[in-house]
Amino acid sequence: MIMTDKPAKYLMNTWYAAALSTDVSDQLMHRRLLDIPVVLYRKEDGTPVALQDKCPHRFAPLSLGKKKGDNVVCPYHGLAFNGEGQCVHNPHGRGHIPAKAHVVSYPLMEKYGFIWIWMGNEPADENQLPDYSQLDDGHANALAHTYMLRPCHYELITDNVMDLSHVDHLHGEIITTRGQLSPQMPRVVEDNGEISVRWEWHQTPAMMIFNDFLPRPNEEAAQFVVVTWSKPSHIQLTIGATQDHTSNEPLCYENTISQYDLHTCTPETENSSHYFFATRRNHNVEDGEFNKLKIAGMHGAFEDEDGPILDRVQEMMPNNDFLSLDPVLISSDVGPIRVRRVLKALIESEQTKQNEAVA
Repeated sequence: MIMTDKPAKYLMNTWYAAALSTDVSDQLMHRRLLDIPVVLYRKEDGTPVALQDKCPHRFAPLSLGKKKGDNVVCPYHGLAFNGEGQCVHNPHGRGHIPAKAHVVSYPLMEKYGFIWIWMGNEPADENQLPDYSQLDDGHANALAHTYMLRPCHYELITDNVMDLSHVDHLHGEIITTRGQLSPQMPRVVEDNGEISVRWEWHQTPAMMIFNDFLPRPNEEAAQFVVVTWSKPSHIQLTIGATQDHTSNEPLCYENTISQYDLHTCTPETENSSHYFFATRRNHNVEDGEFNKLKIAGMHGAFEDEDGPILDRVQEMMPNNDFLSLDPVLISSDVGPIRVRRVLKALIESEQTKQNEAVA
């Protein structure tokens, strides 16, 4: 068996978010994904394209060039490449196109307000993207998306969302559980490759994001949150509150004042991450201006509270193999540690499969 020099850093044969749908246009857009430079744009019919952002001639970034029709023209010597990555024009000499004159074209899928990219060497499988169709179900004004770039490893962001016990210690009044989460042992379920953690509690008053929409604001409410991880870095979070709950009725999105969120991270490099977020709510659904408040709140919580802590954590870690650093583990770590172990096993399995293929 032929082994690579060092362990693989990322799971490759899977879907990652490359961009918000609204961010990709007929203009060339550069983005580094999984340590690979990529240029994104739309063809004249609106179809999104992703090519490796490196001309095979002198390695100039294609994103510095221009779009001509459905093609990208290199800024350095004018070689043109189509959406499949093939060189279709050489303005030099007799116009001969060398056999090696092509760039990698990555499969894309546009869904749920995102453009998803497949960067592995196996055929792209649309069925591997989890079903997040709840985002598409409801009034247009009750859905919002946003994006942030953060200088930390993507698994630190995954840890942060999988372990919500930190909200009472790090965040402010708007999402506090008033100390109800930290004492709890979250219920963890692993099924079909997905890992879920769930908390249920009562608090007075409810979280401020829900309190004003309940029938009796400032009184006690039953609350729940369930967080589900899917490979490689997708986290779906549903959270809600109600004052009309019966013990034989499970708390869920449909019977509470609730929101359905998708957090998904794509590594930019080993120490920086693209963080994408979508949120849908089942209350105050026609108020489009409320979306601005929701997104501002998301940015405030992450950029001012979570993010700075994660950045400092990154600085304190000599490498990104968290478990090899012998951390102290507490009860709330059960979900994120399970995710880390499952993801590591998936990456190692993929690398072994690729090594065996070339042996």
